[in-house]
Amino acid sequence: MPTSARERLGRFGIWRSRFQLEPELAAEIERLGFGGLWVGGSPPADLTQVEELIAATTTLIVATSVMNVWQADPHETAASFARIEGRHPGRFLLGVGVGHPEHTEGYRSPFETLAGFVDVVLADGVPRESLVLAALGPKVLRLSAERAAGANPYLVPAEHSRVAREILGPDALLAPEHKVVIDPDPDRGRALGRALVESPYLGLRNYTSNLIRLGWTEDDIRPPGSDALIDALVAHGTAEEVVPKVTAHLDHGADHVCLQLITEQGVSPVPGYRELAGALSLRR
Repeated sequence: MPTSARERLGRFGIWRSRFQLEPELAAEIERLGFGGLWVGGSPPADLTQVEELIAATTTLIVATSVMNVWQADPHETAASFARIEGRHPGRFLLGVGVGHPEHTEGYRSPFETLAGFVDVVLADGVPRESLVLAALGPKVLRLSAERAAGANPYLVPAEHSRVAREILGPDALLAPEHKVVIDPDPDRGRALGRALVESPYLGLRNYTSNLIRLGWTEDDIRPPGSDALIDALVAHGTAEEVVPKVTAHLDHGADHVCLQLITEQGVSPVPGYRELAGALSLRR
């Protein structure tokens, strides 16, 4: 098996909340040709669900996106990584991040807390090439290049990938998340995407600060978000129309894009995944 995270992941993967994931869905994602499954929603440090998803598949790389350093013990996390690596070598990427101050009691010194967590898991045996960081700004992007395999930014337009690549340098993995709505009607597609972006993300200052840093204005980020901002953060249209919007990250220096498909509540994502796989020519 290839050793680098870049080679293992391929160009496209799926991001989905851990609360919406089952082993059968992971197996279908693998069958469709996606290289990675990014497990959102701050999985606990025992990583039991991650191991179940890996066990249900044969080649899919499963990654956390991300484990919250305020909620997970780094020693337990490293021990769980060792257990999974022993049973399924090369199939797991550990993604960690600092979460949001609005949702964390006692949130302080986030960079130092993240760096300390990284130091512990590396010292406990997690290989650098199996570790990625949720990075938006320059300090954490540099940490991602210096102490980890690379970065897994969330809620970023394609332009962020250009900025991130300049900071990361040529060798680090860059795997941004990007939201997708498959709907040929632009008003419906934008509305569905806006509902997720507006709440909670336009109320979380780590994301809004990053967007301001990229040149978006206060008017753009003020809820419910400008049409231009929503269109930059959510690729909507037919599956074929979505393709150039998500491959723009690759054009700007990303290695892999984590696609978060947004559907109406209660609607299975599988038909949308199939459409995306076909449009991206992933079928094996």
